[in-house]
Amino acid sequence: MRPENQSSTSEFLLLGLPIRPEQQAMFFTLFLGMYLTTVLGNLLIILLIRLDSRLHTPMYFFLSHLALTDVSFSSVTVPKMLINMHFQDQSIPYTGCVTQMYFFIFFTDLDNFLLTSMAYDRYVAICHPLHYTTIMREGVCILLVAVSWILSCASALSHTLLLAQLSFCADNAIPHFFCDLGVLLKLSCSDTSLNELVIFTAGVAVITIPLICILISYGHIGATILKRSHLSVVSLYYGTIIGLYFFPSSSSSSDKNIIASVMYTVVTPLLNPFIYSLRNRDMKGSLEKLLNR
Repeated sequence: MRPENQSSTSEFLLLGLPIRPEQQAMFFTLFLGMYLTTVLGNLLIILLIRLDSRLHTPMYFFLSHLALTDVSFSSVTVPKMLINMHFQDQSIPYTGCVTQMYFFIFFTDLDNFLLTSMAYDRYVAICHPLHYTTIMREGVCILLVAVSWILSCASALSHTLLLAQLSFCADNAIPHFFCDLGVLLKLSCSDTSLNELVIFTAGVAVITIPLICILISYGHIGATILKRSHLSVVSLYYGTIIGLYFFPSSSSSSDKNIIASVMYTVVTPLLNPFIYSLRNRDMKGSLEKLLNR
């Protein structure tokens, strides 16, 4: 088969979730409700932290950035999925697909680094309380977030530029609900060995290393005062990502990959407002203060 240049591939078709047509309305309502809850819940976190001076601490500084990232992360994939389900329009332009892939990788990596920063903050607060204000001063917190953004941008940009060099065949159907990098590589007619090498290398840098740092931080904190809620989010988030990108779909079905993707693109951002806020005394107090105004 003679490969076509990527410029001739004007659009892709997102086949979406593996659900029957009669179930479309039910799942559309479900995912719309989950998305709105995710957006409103995380925006509420940002608002409370912004308005209450008692929450102007390193922990809530990182939490506000995590909330913003979760809103953006969900907004990269879920609205397009809902539009496709409602209007039965599966097409997405080539540029739109590449753009979605870039921001998906960017916010995924940013989530990884912010979770690591939060774990380090808890480690310093619990294991070195007398030096906490000195170590976690404002400049250090800003630097951690800035480095997270820079590294995430570099990672996403490297994958995007490499993808732009590939040629695609006539088959433009993506068996997924968003433009996943791994699926796009399978549609290419070009040699993707360099792309796969970068995926593995970047995966070690932005997934494995942050996860090891998180586990080391909580190992120092100790089981008796372990923040189990945060660790549950980390386990769900990293578990699905590692399963997808380090153990590719050659050993598992496409449907299972899609379900796993739903877990960390839809479910994890939905859980964060409840885990980090509703069980947090300071956030509850700020919410009550806001409602009583």
